[in-house]
Amino acid sequence: MNTYEVAYGEEIIKFRVERKKVKNVNLNIRVNGDVIITAKDEVPLEFIEDFILRKSSWIIKQVKYYKEYEVKEKYEKELVSGESIKYLGKQYRLKVVECEEEYVKYFRGYIYLYVKDKNNYKKKEELLNNWFDLKCKDIFNSLYNEIYPMVSKYDVPQVKINIRKMRTRWGSCIVHKNTIILNKDLIKAPKYCIKYVILHELLHMLYKEHSKEFYDFLFTLMPDWKERKRILDEEVIMTL
Repeated sequence: MNTYEVAYGEEIIKFRVERKKVKNVNLNIRVNGDVIITAKDEVPLEFIEDFILRKSSWIIKQVKYYKEYEVKEKYEKELVSGESIKYLGKQYRLKVVECEEEYVKYFRGYIYLYVKDKNNYKKKEELLNNWFDLKCKDIFNSLYNEIYPMVSKYDVPQVKINIRKMRTRWGSCIVHKNTIILNKDLIKAPKYCIKYVILHELLHMLYKEHSKEFYDFLFTLMPDWKERKRILDEEVIMTL
């Protein structure tokens, strides 16, 4: 793979290009901070550089996060009182409380983690992950039910929502299975940003590509979609 770089303000973004027989230009930021672009041979380097520049703000934020992650990893994995956790666009403080009954709740700016042993990291992580899984399922499906009526009259079928961790995408659409996949990290975003991702993926049931027609229709249904996407890309971090 060849290495290149582009300037974005005072920042230099270094990236590598891997030539493969792929349909789209794909961006991947690895855990070590490497920026990898996968594209077919016919895609000119100038197009890839423009692609990098369009996503430069998001790339810089992601690279910085991954570079700092190794330093902060030990601290972040302690799950102790006082740590900050993002949920639906707001920062909550974690409070770990020893209790015979183990569960999680959030209340007045705090996420409470009740555990039998405050030093049992694995149990704390399990409880918190399970809580977020339930919140993702409930909230994403609820927001889908709010968005779907906007597109139902255009013969967009009802879809199944799957939730999983994704490193470079907020969502994806599997048209032949009537399924959309949402990134679990979306639970950190404001609800109006999650609605944008759901609508975006639903429109792929009508338009496979990001064509002019796709974006024209998206603008018709959600005129402020660009601002929602900007907030999502600049203020919400995809974790490992």
